[in-house]
Amino acid sequence: MKKIAQYILVLAILSLHSCVGGKKAPENGDAENEEISLVEITQEQFNAMKMVISTLQESDFDHTIKASGKVNVPPRSRAKVTSFLGGYVKATSLLVGDRVTKGQALLTLESPEYIDLQQSYLEISGQIKYLKSEYDRQKTLFDEKISSQKKYLEAESEYKRAKATFESLRQKLNMLHINPAQVEQGKFSSFITVYSPISGFITEINANVGMAVSPSDVIMEIVETQTMHLELAVFEKDVLSLKTGQRVQFVVPQVDSQKFEATVLRIGKSVEGNDRVIHVYAAMDEDTKQKLLIGMYVEARLVTESRKVLCIPYDAVIIEEGDNFLLVFKSEKDGQYTFRKTLVKVGERKGDQIEIIPSDSLNSTAKVLIKGVYDVI
Repeated sequence: MKKIAQYILVLAILSLHSCVGGKKAPENGDAENEEISLVEITQEQFNAMKMVISTLQESDFDHTIKASGKVNVPPRSRAKVTSFLGGYVKATSLLVGDRVTKGQALLTLESPEYIDLQQSYLEISGQIKYLKSEYDRQKTLFDEKISSQKKYLEAESEYKRAKATFESLRQKLNMLHINPAQVEQGKFSSFITVYSPISGFITEINANVGMAVSPSDVIMEIVETQTMHLELAVFEKDVLSLKTGQRVQFVVPQVDSQKFEATVLRIGKSVEGNDRVIHVYAAMDEDTKQKLLIGMYVEARLVTESRKVLCIPYDAVIIEEGDNFLLVFKSEKDGQYTFRKTLVKVGERKGDQIEIIPSDSLNSTAKVLIKGVYDVI
């Protein structure tokens, strides 16, 4: 039986030699030896199969947490423009996408109510001077015991009531950006100007010339994109792995496969919804912000750990019966390449790269066949 087994082994070696240029028997009969055979390839085969030899590459392998969310801005950077008093749109020249600055005129509204408000203010401003004079006179008479307390209190009450009305109307005029001093001179205006409360881009316009708007109507919406961030949802089970400052890698799957990066800025303090998620906010650089739009859906990975490893293209690994092998370059002589088929231990896979765990016979200086491997075997 021993001779028959040896004969079969010789036939197998000869058969392999005829296919790939020849394989030699193991140099060491120890079953635990990682180096199990030699593979020889001619220069013609090497060129025809466009084979490539390279050393193991050092790369960052990250442990990540999956998350999803959207591009958003904080509440302070989103403004809904309304009017304190209703009116009819008199003029507007802006379009969605236009950039505006804080305090810039957005549109003008016209209404008889504005004239009524100014008229009431002018009337009360005239009355208040008389009421103030009467109040001072009754106070003096009361102090000198010439007039009764009743008349003094009536004068005081009338003056304070008028003063409150005066201040109320004055504040309303200021809120509508109507100058009270102009009104006191009798200069009325039938229209008001609505100004931008923040700087940013117009994302929504709900007004046309001649349209009636009420105080509850949103005329425009403005968003400041400079404060754009990611708003992500992370499952409760991963909360202990979250830290501020962690890297975030994300894509916008509906648009492109391009990868972007962000940094964890804030982590929510409560678990929300039926899905039991924590909200995580991540900051982006200016170049990334320029490429994104508010509301875009994103898929992200939060990097919780990063380590340096030796890796190789996944296609360079030979898998046989659950074991992993590499063809390690041994020598090149007279147009004949010799490789040693070496048993290796692999770690995590990252895309088209796979981690190789170093050993005594395989380190960062080893040269390995990384392209054309399956043409050999």
